[in-house]
Amino acid sequence: MFIRVVPYDPFWEVEYENESQMIRNILKDILVEIYHIGSTAVKGLSAKPIIDIMPVVTNISLVDKHNEEFVAIGYECMGEFGVERRRYFRKGGDNRTHQIHIFEQSNHKDINRHIAVRDFLRTHPDIALEYGELKMKLAFRFPDDIEGYVRMLL
Repeated sequence: MFIRVVPYDPFWEVEYENESQMIRNILKDILVEIYHIGSTAVKGLSAKPIIDIMPVVTNISLVDKHNEEFVAIGYECMGEFGVERRRYFRKGGDNRTHQIHIFEQSNHKDINRHIAVRDFLRTHPDIALEYGELKMKLAFRFPDDIEGYVRMLL
């Protein structure tokens, strides 16, 4: 996967709204809330142009019965994909455009972690700017090494 970080694009919010509506239609019977997370959710922040969406559901095991509906709108079902009690879906394969991270409402740790990072960056634009600059430098340094990129980012 080639790592590409680009300047903030206001269209990301439109993409989130469009995609989240399709997700709402699929998960309507179990959906509690849905959030735009990740760097594309922070105005002004440079990011990999991948829309991260976090639906919160009543029961994580009920998500699996909707897999075919996610496939029908272009997603690949990845199961937990390394994170317990999560369902992960991605669109675009190696040229990913969207990622869905679904958690059960009782999973406060993972839900709150994603929201806290997003909200911190939203309320600290100076730090968000530095973070975006770091991401751009790391994408240039590690253009095809996601592990190296993430390791240096953390």
